[in-house]
Amino acid sequence: MKWLRFIGLPVGIAILIALTLHMHVGEAIQMIRQAGFALLLLVPLHLLPLLLDAQAWRLLLDRRAPLGFLLWVATVREAVNRLLPVVGIGGEVVGIRLAQWRVADGSVVSATVIVEVLITLAVQYAFSAIGVVLIVASAQTAGSWHAVVLGLLLSLPLPAAAIIFVRRGGFFHAIERGSKKLFGDTHPLVQRIDGKRLDADIDALMVRSGLLFRAFLWQLAGYVLGALEAYVALALLGHPVSIGGAIAIEAITQAVRHAAFFVPSGLGVQEAAVVLLAQMFGVGHDAALSLALVKRMREVIFGCLALLSWQGAELFRRVEESRLRVPARVPKSHVDTPDPVTSES
Repeated sequence: MKWLRFIGLPVGIAILIALTLHMHVGEAIQMIRQAGFALLLLVPLHLLPLLLDAQAWRLLLDRRAPLGFLLWVATVREAVNRLLPVVGIGGEVVGIRLAQWRVADGSVVSATVIVEVLITLAVQYAFSAIGVVLIVASAQTAGSWHAVVLGLLLSLPLPAAAIIFVRRGGFFHAIERGSKKLFGDTHPLVQRIDGKRLDADIDALMVRSGLLFRAFLWQLAGYVLGALEAYVALALLGHPVSIGGAIAIEAITQAVRHAAFFVPSGLGVQEAAVVLLAQMFGVGHDAALSLALVKRMREVIFGCLALLSWQGAELFRRVEESRLRVPARVPKSHVDTPDPVTSES
């Protein structure tokens, strides 16, 4: 996996350089300047799709944590995955740790995150299918959808296999047994794993089809709402598109980015996808590149704010724990000080 990411970074940079050389970057930046500070509205706007995603997670947690808290954790999870050099699941690991601040049962929290990831895979395919339908329906893009469909079909076996393996049960118990053979029973990592219970918690969620369907709908609604970013950004840049066009741009961009998971932060890949898809819906070269740059800037600003809030919360928690561990000291003036009245008597 490390060698994939090692290759992915230069590939992404090469795509980005080729894109900037091919397009008129100066004109794209000028278009962003003309739109001005109104583009900063995209930063708080991104909270809306994450709110729906957090609601899906809250359902899986059986409402054991407040929605506002899970929304904050969702922002941190996304920021870790998109801005930090992690292997795709770093955000989920951080999210499990943070969620345990409110839900102490680590196995339950881990099970909900694993099931949520599986639901996300299904949502991504459903959202991508919506995007393909919208592309096919667009008269300007006739014949441009074949590569998209082929890419979706070729990448389908991987998430399908993941769902089947987890659904069969015993997957994490097998990992636990393998870890014991590899590291020994006394290893701290092995002692923290309870694969059998985690499998049981996952199975308990996977049999609740109604719950899974509701979580699926909340997540799908969040993905669709995320298309507002492209819709509002292009409107502010002076090149509006239809709601359907914005959804198609967002849907296929998400699909391309997840397919190119080995490229850190989707660098270059996301920009190329946005430019290509925006042009399919009649957006000019310069406006399409402006949209790609605006989406990346929003991602960096939003992600940095989330990461700063996470580090601030961690620091505050450590200070509070240290304060509670230190016993209160009795002032010296009150220890073994003789009472003058008693001494004289």
